[in-house]
Amino acid sequence: MTAIAPENRIGIACIQMEPVIGDKDANVAKSLERIRTAAGMGARLIVLPELANSGYVFASREEAFELAEPIPGGPTTAAWADIAAELDAYIVAGIAERDGDRLFNSAVLVGPGGYIGSFRKIHLWCDENLVFEPGDRGFPVFATPIGRIGIAICYDGWFPETFRLCALQGADIVCVPTNWVPVPGEERDGQAMSNILHMAAAHSNSIYIACADRIGVERGQPFIGQSLIVSYTGWPVAGPASRDREEILFAEVDLGDARRARNWNDFNQVLRDRRTDVYEEMLGSGARRGWY
Repeated sequence: MTAIAPENRIGIACIQMEPVIGDKDANVAKSLERIRTAAGMGARLIVLPELANSGYVFASREEAFELAEPIPGGPTTAAWADIAAELDAYIVAGIAERDGDRLFNSAVLVGPGGYIGSFRKIHLWCDENLVFEPGDRGFPVFATPIGRIGIAICYDGWFPETFRLCALQGADIVCVPTNWVPVPGEERDGQAMSNILHMAAAHSNSIYIACADRIGVERGQPFIGQSLIVSYTGWPVAGPASRDREEILFAEVDLGDARRARNWNDFNQVLRDRRTDVYEEMLGSGARRGWY
């Protein structure tokens, strides 16, 4: 008898949009509209940009504090959880988190049953260091009925440990809410460095990666768009999106392929080939190894 591998095909959408700094009501309303559109396209997993409800370039820590919310008790998380329940969807979205007197650049994961978990950005970029605390919870991987979901935010993607730790804990996909900005040497009409990094990370860890970027110019800071959804092969299955238009990327994938394809040939499996006699298996993170 031939064994039949189970399918885990789901639709994934990345929403590329332009939040307006400080206008939370309008930003959340826009996100709900785009989420509904993405679900209508067949998406069950939907990713929104970094700080999607508030905007990014805060004038001060005080402004960020006023715009931040507790997780999961804030109104934005509640709104995203409500629409996730209505649409039978899973949503990963960036949000400024207030925890007592501390602020975090965070992302929340909600699903049909409500709040699932959150992630706090580990690697802060530039003036974020004046506003936020660095993340203090590592890189959690959340088991859901549609697959095992890891989360990273923007600059976290510049560190290979981010995706390696998610993969070692059994992630099928890493969702990346982001606000990418131009980097030195990046040509206007060339490939974005962010895309190259995330394509390489998907390939070298045999995981899917879904990046939702924003567009526009906010308080003088331009953002580059070019959201994308990358296969475990390292090649995009949707995108890159445009540099300057709001749009929704969609791809239908089998998340199980990320694990089934990790055996590259008779000898090599990308995660099991690691030389843990030379370096510590979980990179000193204290995370527990998952299934890979």
